[in-house]
Amino acid sequence: MARPKAKELTTRELEIMHVFWDQETAESAVELTVTQVRDALEAAGRDLAYTTVATLVRILVEKEFLEQTNEVRPFLFRSARSFEDVSGSMLGDMIQKVFGGSREKLLLRLLDERQLSPQELKAIQDILKETP
Repeated sequence: MARPKAKELTTRELEIMHVFWDQETAESAVELTVTQVRDALEAAGRDLAYTTVATLVRILVEKEFLEQTNEVRPFLFRSARSFEDVSGSMLGDMIQKVFGGSREKLLLRLLDERQLSPQELKAIQDILKETP
């Protein structure tokens, strides 16, 4: 089976990226070992073998979503792309592929999908007030 293009992430790869993004601060990316990533996944209820996590990290380095920051063991890795960058790209791709580029169709589908909570409704109203 062919590996997805570099801009696409599998579900498991996305799980790995969330470990890095969830631990980042506004000032800097966090550096983690494969063991630390595996432990974070396990703490979140996702028990993967060390070798599986190591393979996923290697793939993410090849795809340029992660970068290795040292040359000695244990190897350290950090995210090379921000959550905002990746989520924006993935959302843009989905809007193109599923909704023919129509953000309106996406919004209508989201609103049809389920009842919004008061907080979600307020957030949408606040965004609409800001839009010219």
